Amino acid sequence: MVNKLELAPSILGGDHSMLAESVARISREGLSWVHVDVMDGHFVPNLSFGPGVVAAISKKFPGMFYDVHLMLDNPNLYVKSFADSGASLISIHGEPDYPVAETLDEIHLLGKKSGVVINPDTPVADAAAYFPKVDLVLVMSVQPGFGGQSFNDSALQKIAMLKKMREEMKLGFRIEVDGGITAQNVGAAVAAGADTIVAGTAFFKNPSSLKAAMGI
Repeated sequence: MVNKLELAPSILGGDHSMLAESVARISREGLSWVHVDVMDGHFVPNLSFGPGVVAAISKKFPGMFYDVHLMLDNPNLYVKSFADSGASLISIHGEPDYPVAETLDEIHLLGKKSGVVINPDTPVADAAAYFPKVDLVLVMSVQPGFGGQSFNDSALQKIAMLKKMREEMKLGFRIEVDGGITAQNVGAAVAAGADTIVAGTAFFKNPSSLKAAMGI
């Protein structure tokens, strides 16, 4: 299965005093995906955006695709809030102790696409049971929590493994990568099999070079 290559700029890397302008800039670049990093200060050592932010930007820019990444200890308690706020796709982690499979089912019942996230220290096999339930698998190439970190090349092996498993399992989920993406390494991620690229700092510093490196 070949999915259309998408660049999903993360508004975590934009100007937090002008989030609407960050989304407007994404739109002006001809892109439709907006990546929203949601952190609870427990699962990851940082705090970021809540459903009110997603509601505000999705109301102002209703035509965009809101790719919401929940870095939470208990995302099952919040998926409805984010679905109601305008999220298009909600990704959750498999590492914390909560009903992961049931939460993925709930996301679909709410009419949204679902994703599962694999942290740098989590083997791909640990999440394999969820692959038939999801529309996207997100590979973290940095420890989640803060923007501006350097890309870990071990993510390329995970991406290639996911591509192979997707073919073997005859599934169609997207393969997303997030963390330390630049114009210099994005080509390797795409070559390995990633079809959805999250970039914050690199996009907002120089979107043209990143898009050119991706060939979009």
